[in-house]
Amino acid sequence: MIYYISDLHFGHANVIKFDERPFADVDEMDCVMIERWNETVGDNDDVYVVGDFCYRSRYAPEWYLEQLRGRKHLVTGNHDWRTLQNEKALAMFASVSSMLEIEDGGRTIVLCHYPMAEWRNSMRTAWHVYGHIHNCRGKTYEFMRTLERALNAGAPVNGYRPVSFDELVENNRRFNEER
Repeated sequence: MIYYISDLHFGHANVIKFDERPFADVDEMDCVMIERWNETVGDNDDVYVVGDFCYRSRYAPEWYLEQLRGRKHLVTGNHDWRTLQNEKALAMFASVSSMLEIEDGGRTIVLCHYPMAEWRNSMRTAWHVYGHIHNCRGKTYEFMRTLERALNAGAPVNGYRPVSFDELVENNRRFNEER
C-alpha cells in the first residue's frame, strides 16, 4: 500500500497553535501521530512524507523515524534542513528528493512540498500531492482548490495520519466543504 502525509512537524510546539491542532502539548502530538502512523502503516507499505517531517524538536529526526513503520520516502520541505544534515536520519529513508513522480493504482502522481499551479501532465491525467500550507485557507488554498487533480497531504487535513490516495481525495473533499 502507498500512503501520503505532509507537515507532520514532529517536535514543533508552535505548530499546535499555528494549525490549531487538537493536542495539549508537543509530547501528546508526537505520541498520537506516531500511534496513528503505526495503526495505519504496515512494514511493507510505502509512505511519502511530502515535506516538513520534524522541526525544532528536542529529539533528532532518527528518534521519530525508528519508531515509524513502513518504507519512508522524503520529498523535502522548507523545514527539513535538520533532517537533511543528519546522515543517520537520511539513511532511514528509502528515498529523498525535492520533487518526485510515482505511480499509484495506475495514476501518475507528482509529489512536491510546495503547491504548484502546473505539473507534468496536469492538463491530462496526472495528480499533484503537496503540503506546505497545512490547513490554512488563504490565497494559495483558494487557488489550489480550483485545480481538479491537486491534493493537500497536510497532517491537519488528513487526521494526523498517513492516508491512501482514495482517503486523500475524500479528506480534501470534506475539508473543502467545511468552509
